[in-house]
Amino acid sequence: MNDENNKKPKQHYKRSGLAYGVLGAIIAVFFITTVFQWQGISININTSKPTAQADELQLGKTQEAVTQAVNETEESVVAVSNIQESPRGLQKAGTGSGVIYKKDGDQAYIVTNHHVVANASEIEVILSDGTKVKAELKGSDPLTDLAVLQIDSEHVEGVAELGSSEDVEVGQTAIAIGNPLGMEFAGSVTKGIVSGLNRDIPVDINGDQQPDWQTEVIQTDAAINPGNSGGALVNLQGEVIGINSMKIAKKEVEGIGFAIPMSVVKPVIKDLETQGSVQRPYMGISLKDVSEVPSPILERELNLPGSVQYGVIVAGVEKGTPAADANLQKYDVITKIDDEKVKSLMSLRQYLYKEAKIGEQVELTVYRNGEPMKVSLELSSQ
Repeated sequence: MNDENNKKPKQHYKRSGLAYGVLGAIIAVFFITTVFQWQGISININTSKPTAQADELQLGKTQEAVTQAVNETEESVVAVSNIQESPRGLQKAGTGSGVIYKKDGDQAYIVTNHHVVANASEIEVILSDGTKVKAELKGSDPLTDLAVLQIDSEHVEGVAELGSSEDVEVGQTAIAIGNPLGMEFAGSVTKGIVSGLNRDIPVDINGDQQPDWQTEVIQTDAAINPGNSGGALVNLQGEVIGINSMKIAKKEVEGIGFAIPMSVVKPVIKDLETQGSVQRPYMGISLKDVSEVPSPILERELNLPGSVQYGVIVAGVEKGTPAADANLQKYDVITKIDDEKVKSLMSLRQYLYKEAKIGEQVELTVYRNGEPMKVSLELSSQ
């Protein structure tokens, strides 16, 4: 009994000590906070710093926005089949994707890639609900890799909203919608970000292993595979910001895909829809890069000064063209256009198609038999 009586006071003291300790801590915190505030010092607790819960909430909002963007756009994304003649009759030569961007009465219009429909004898479009319809090629442009198709609008439900290139920023969410590897994975969606803007990708149009043009593209890490070509690159608002066009297919490279921006797409599809081709300034000459011809031949055959290491050689002049009217001749060497150095055929085309306009006068600096001269030429449409 005595031992038990002796233990009880000790337990009481322990509980009392703990209570006094907690009370003392509270008083200390109150005292410190009061003194700091009295002395003009404030203690702020940062409640705006992201927490795991806030991150999850933000992630949930992004996922919801992605789902909504896909729901708004997916009905406008179609599959496109390129059907060509073969010894065994008509056969499917390839598949790609397309985007319905306009519905006008009984007709609807689809933008896709030029390479998706190139050399097609027939074109078949498969809508998001599986309906198959025949398509008419309204026009195609190899330089920008764009084409416009026309179909009957009877079964068309969704029409895409085309966005603006001006609003696209590096790092924003990018969603690719298309049909990778054909109809087996129709309506596939991949998500990434915009990795780069204003990228220029060389394009070989005539298959001579030399670039004929540089296509302006948006770079994205959203997965783009064969069959995605012609599909939509979409932002979180459900707007199409690019038409998926190509992918670097190398074992050592991953996550680099490209889409044609709306600043390029909109004027091109307008021309293709209404005129069947893109109207660009035309000179009427065939050309060859100076850099492709050995220097001894340039000096011996053309009398071109050794200091001139750039420019384009006139290989032929078409009759009744602006070049013929300006008296350009075979073997003339063009080194400048409006004081802009002509480094190559590509640089000349870029100046003509981006800076010049149909009906304008341009001034060419030309070497003829080794002598420089100025030639004035009025550009026309082809």
